[in-house]
Amino acid sequence: MKCVIIDDEPLAIDVIESYINQIGGLEIVVKCTNPLEAITLLNKHKVDLIFLDIEMPNLTGIDLVKALDNMPQFIFTTAYPQYALDGFNLNATDYLVKPIPFHRFLKAVTRAKEKYELENKNGLKTETTIEIPQTNTQDNFIFVKSEYENIKINIDTIKYIQGLKDYIKIYTSEADKAVLTLSSFKDILVKLPATRFIRVHRSFVVNTDFIKALQKTKIIVDGIQIPIGDTYKDDVIKRFGV
Repeated sequence: MKCVIIDDEPLAIDVIESYINQIGGLEIVVKCTNPLEAITLLNKHKVDLIFLDIEMPNLTGIDLVKALDNMPQFIFTTAYPQYALDGFNLNATDYLVKPIPFHRFLKAVTRAKEKYELENKNGLKTETTIEIPQTNTQDNFIFVKSEYENIKINIDTIKYIQGLKDYIKIYTSEADKAVLTLSSFKDILVKLPATRFIRVHRSFVVNTDFIKALQKTKIIVDGIQIPIGDTYKDDVIKRFGV
């Protein structure tokens, strides 16, 4: 795989280069400390993978990703963990926080190689996506991709699911914080038993086990008021016989 390293710190570039030399299978085409120059270089060279810092002068790594029309795979390498959600939304192959341990770098590169091999096997370049493992709905759990890990969630604990553009939030009884995953309702619903989950709004799916009250325009789940969309009212009435 042909790769590029973009970082305004020469020492950080040296570290990544040393890791690449230990792993093998990667060819460094360009090393660049100026993100503006990097855009010009990327337009001249065909690359498969970019190691990209975020906080850089003149242009951030996030802005660089948004500026390129045909962005190859990229791995963020940054000292700032707070940008992890941005990396998630931009479909980064991985997000590495400095100082980067070698084992995490190896894991990220392995993931990139697997995607690269899959794309070439299929004979086409596919958009970088975060895949959610398929699960037998007879199981009492599902796996979802979140923060670059596969998170196991017990179906019994799911209270409701909220859709937010290209990703969803899964609220459970086991944690105060929702699990954020890049997915659609269509993908997540095939993993859940239809006898226990119902879509009540274009942005909400609820677990019927956690419904405390049903009103004309909303459902109460664990003290949370969830709206019933006009499109789904008939389904709700039919389901609950109200």
